[in-house]
Amino acid sequence: MDKIPDQIGYLVLTEDGAVLESGGDLENDERIATIITDLITLSNKVDPVAFTPNEQFKKISITYDDHWFVICISNKKIYVVKRTIPISTVDGNTINV
Repeated sequence: MDKIPDQIGYLVLTEDGAVLESGGDLENDERIATIITDLITLSNKVDPVAFTPNEQFKKISITYDDHWFVICISNKKIYVVKRTIPISTVDGNTINV
């Protein structure tokens, strides 16, 4: 997890939201872990007509002005990475990429 570019924090959670690993801005952040597991639970209940009961998301991205979260599930673990949004300058003007 430490090798992910622009990563400023990460969480590895069990399916019920217990923190297995963490680092950076998200070090032992159980509040964010609870929010993430609640979001996953909500996303699985959004619209049972549009999404089959066994269909789950592959990735959730939450974007803020200066950072974003990427959330995915693999091998019954929830992976959360907080990343900075890369900023470039063109002709002296700062733009988000």
